[in-house]
Amino acid sequence: MLSDPAAKYRPFPPIDLPDRQWPSRIIERAPIWMSTDLRDGNQALFEPMNVEKKLRLFKLLCEIGFKEIEVAFPSASQIEFDFVRCLIEGGHIPDGVTIEVLTQAREHLIRRTFEAVKGAKRVIVHVYNATSPAFREFVFGMDKAGVIEMAVKAVRLIKELAAEQPDTEFVLQYSPETFSATELSFAKAVCDAVTAEWGATPERKVILNLPATVEMATPNVYADQIEWMHRHLERRNGVILSLHPHNDRGTAVAAAELGLMAGAERVEGCLFGNGERTGNVDLVTLAMNLYTQGIAPGLDFSDINAVARTYEACTQLPIHPRHPYVGDLVFTAFSGSHQDAIKKGFAAQRPDSFWAVPYLPVDPADLGRSYDSVIRVNSQSGKGGIAWLLETGYGIVLPRRLQIEFSSVVQRETDASGGGEMTAAELYDLFRRTYLDSERPLRYVEHHLYEHGKAQGIRLVVEVEGVMHLLTGEGNGPVDAALHALRGLGLDLQVRSFEERALAPSGEAAEAAACAFVELSRHGGGERFGVGIDTNIVTASVKAIVSGVNRLGIAAARAAA
Repeated sequence: MLSDPAAKYRPFPPIDLPDRQWPSRIIERAPIWMSTDLRDGNQALFEPMNVEKKLRLFKLLCEIGFKEIEVAFPSASQIEFDFVRCLIEGGHIPDGVTIEVLTQAREHLIRRTFEAVKGAKRVIVHVYNATSPAFREFVFGMDKAGVIEMAVKAVRLIKELAAEQPDTEFVLQYSPETFSATELSFAKAVCDAVTAEWGATPERKVILNLPATVEMATPNVYADQIEWMHRHLERRNGVILSLHPHNDRGTAVAAAELGLMAGAERVEGCLFGNGERTGNVDLVTLAMNLYTQGIAPGLDFSDINAVARTYEACTQLPIHPRHPYVGDLVFTAFSGSHQDAIKKGFAAQRPDSFWAVPYLPVDPADLGRSYDSVIRVNSQSGKGGIAWLLETGYGIVLPRRLQIEFSSVVQRETDASGGGEMTAAELYDLFRRTYLDSERPLRYVEHHLYEHGKAQGIRLVVEVEGVMHLLTGEGNGPVDAALHALRGLGLDLQVRSFEERALAPSGEAAEAAACAFVELSRHGGGERFGVGIDTNIVTASVKAIVSGVNRLGIAAARAAA
């Protein structure tokens, strides 16, 4: 039994704001976006990203459209410091993108931070110190004046160090950490002291970031706090008011939306809600929520699958299949009544009318998702257990997205046969014909690997409609080399995901030791899985690529390239 909450937890007091304005406002434009994936998100990983992964994710964030990116806590570790130097010295920061670096309000950490950013064109220096009563009493052992002095002293040092690097434009960001647990009058006093020390003006604005370091109350309380600060801060026209909601109560997105209604202009968060504890506000969900209300978010998620796969590869964190907008199952209907409504909605939807398909709050095509898996079958509709039957009967463990793709194939087959039940043997036969049948326009014959310096090379023999072709390619491994070799046929393909698994010794596949699954995409649109089974994993991988090309359609893939 849970303990008596009334005896253990104190309710958060309401904010005295009887004339609050935010409830009657709507969001009319996108905020300034700031990604903390490379800093706050990275600190929350089991295994923090190395420089290579951080650089890959940084480039993705730039491609999405982020103009402000918090890239590191340079004084925290050598890797963090080195990554900042890599961005600057390697020329990886695009014009119009500003990097942000975080530091505590401590002299040696601030000095180390400035060493890291030498040579950058524009930098946001983000300094913070905690301000809540618990931190003042238990952590710092300071009174309010001491906490204000800590912040002001740090800002004074930042001004001095910024003056020593005149070729770099420095922007100050200050966060009263634990703002959501701080008395509003004191939070204002600290922030006013910071903007006064910096000399904030409309031409030289300070970013005041007001974090819900821990969510303390319902989202409306956070909105009240933001509106109170928005209305009472000194030098408000010299301030950019920023939000940094965490998700301890599971309401970070709502808190951010209400905070924007309350007067904030900027939001910090992570892709898919990554971050410490329960995470930061999910910028993908927040941006897509705006999009579905007719507001251009200024961030490009038109190929959400590519964003998701890169994120997963860099962070080693899986995206939940029910995650808003991006989860593998969010546009999938198993229920018969849902399927019927969606079918009728698609039939009634007109290209020149507002989107109004039942159960689908956004057009999947706007996110680069196909309609193929929207209507699916499962055990409740009498045609389920697909993945379970293949695994238990034939040792084939399908990746989740391949389960979705193959389900649509099964549905078309059962619909064509009048909706009868499909046995395990019939299911495997359909799987074999769909993914493993060698009688296709492109047929694998053989391959030979070779080493070329640090690269892996391949000589690949394939048959295209009866004509043999010898292709060569080099890459960072057999799969990459095979893709380069296929360019000799005019095929320019990308791998979205790749998995290899040992097969359980059962069924018709008992003699095979390995199975490879590759998700290919072609320029101009289109994604399909290919599957290869062989006793040799490299051969299985090459066969999977050939399978994927056939499923994309070799003629279509050539035309797209």
